[in-house]
Amino acid sequence: MEGIAQKSQRVFYTRIMPAFHIPQPYPASRHVFVYGTLRRGDDNDITRLQPPPRFVGVAQMAGSMFHLGAYPGVTLGGTGVVHGEVYLISEALERVLDAIESGYPAASDEYAKREITVSVNGQVIDCMVYEIAAAYTLGKPHIVSGDWVKNR
Repeated sequence: MEGIAQKSQRVFYTRIMPAFHIPQPYPASRHVFVYGTLRRGDDNDITRLQPPPRFVGVAQMAGSMFHLGAYPGVTLGGTGVVHGEVYLISEALERVLDAIESGYPAASDEYAKREITVSVNGQVIDCMVYEIAAAYTLGKPHIVSGDWVKNR
């Protein structure tokens, strides 16, 4: 093989990197503050709804809670404190919540969607919340603790 030039071969090494889970962007439209049957473990547990929400944390807001029978209602403002949870939700889940809170299948004026600001783990977050119309609270027991889960 004299006189025949040897061709140099280049060897390329491919390093295989471990697979990392890269979180996909959440198709979020907004945050929601839930205080009643939508809280984890309750009758309408938001974590069982589809598409699933993303839990952000626990929070409190200013308001008064009333016992309306099978569920509570909250009026905003005042000196009372209402305990709840904050979730990041998609537009599709917001439509599901609207149906639940509007008295589906028959539309009702019982709840109105409002905007509030809460603090979760030191972070200020704008949230929507469903406020009960004051007319529905007349003569209803006031839940002084503001915690539906503890004081049904």
